[in-house]
Amino acid sequence: MDRPFLRYGRQRIEDDDIAAVADVLKSDFLTTGPVVEAFEAKLADITGAKHAVSCSSGTSALHLAAMALDLRPGDHAVVSAMTFLATANAARCVGAEVTFADVDPDTGLMTPDTLTDALERAGPKAKAVFPVHINGQTSDMAALRASTTLPIVEDACHALGGAHQGPANEMVPVGSCAFSDIAIFSFHPVKTVAMGEGGALTSNDASLARRLRRFRNIGMTREVDEFQEHAQALDTAGDANPWYYEMSELGFNYRASAIHCALGLSQLGKLDQFVADRDHLMAHYRDRLRTLAPVVHPVPAVLGCRPSWHICVVLIDFAQAGTDRAAVMRELATKGIGTQVHYLPVNRQPYYRQRYGETTLTGADAYYDRILTLPLQVGMTPDDVDYVLQCLTEVLGAGG
Repeated sequence: MDRPFLRYGRQRIEDDDIAAVADVLKSDFLTTGPVVEAFEAKLADITGAKHAVSCSSGTSALHLAAMALDLRPGDHAVVSAMTFLATANAARCVGAEVTFADVDPDTGLMTPDTLTDALERAGPKAKAVFPVHINGQTSDMAALRASTTLPIVEDACHALGGAHQGPANEMVPVGSCAFSDIAIFSFHPVKTVAMGEGGALTSNDASLARRLRRFRNIGMTREVDEFQEHAQALDTAGDANPWYYEMSELGFNYRASAIHCALGLSQLGKLDQFVADRDHLMAHYRDRLRTLAPVVHPVPAVLGCRPSWHICVVLIDFAQAGTDRAAVMRELATKGIGTQVHYLPVNRQPYYRQRYGETTLTGADAYYDRILTLPLQVGMTPDDVDYVLQCLTEVLGAGG
């Protein structure tokens, strides 16, 4: 029997998810309203953060974080070079510059040493740090926090449902902001929890959460204690006029609809099972990958981290195999296996090369040169993993 094509990632949508969305479509609230509030409350409960703010995407979440931290022209944000474009672009969208931090060559994660190096290059203009949890594993947040007093924004798009060591060496959920000011998440379909398009931020800072909510809503507020123009805001009795709203800062329409949040809320209820299923598949991958050593290795496990695997990344010595990555990807595709590369270091993108010149980051280059993302999705079986690795063995063997 022909196998279905195995993409590197795919959402799992079930009947209860569809019913949750249908219920919203029949309700009075297609945007804002009780389902959005329930989604935010559930995310805050899962992460342990005091505040959760939903928004339209992980990219908008990053932009909102940069705005809430008052990054502006002349400032520098230190950003991990190994990430999706949006992490660095968020700083540029508010006019700030980007200083790229190198990463560990085997895990792709920012380290205290690479952060310190980037901070030295940025100098006093550095105003914020954006570490990126990649593949499902986390940076050592306690060590990063000890390395700087600057605000830290965790790009946790890959790691919802994971955990890392907390203040007393206990395991705390990703997004708890135990060592950061803000954490951001994406709910794109290939993420562990899908809501079509959607994102969120968590924080323990009430002032930051208030700014994030205002910025995602055109910069508008209806909160009486935030009004500045009292003469037009209040009636003769000193009460707020019922129609009144006010904008003191520019914002964007970055709200997540109730339709998206209904799907996200349903999916959050299955997060533990999704994480367990992915962990089971990754354990099978890691066990079977031993037969492909020394040409292929899994990304090493990070100490002090309980991962929530988003993607399955392996490190391949393509030169030793006598082939190249493009050839491997094309050959695997003919066998029904979709692969990807996460990511081209952002400092190597034309926009950033033209703006900052050539930036040599040896760890990011070494990581990028060897990585390949293999299929990982809820619904796969150990037999699917065996097939992927059988085909990878054949392709690498044919090249050697």
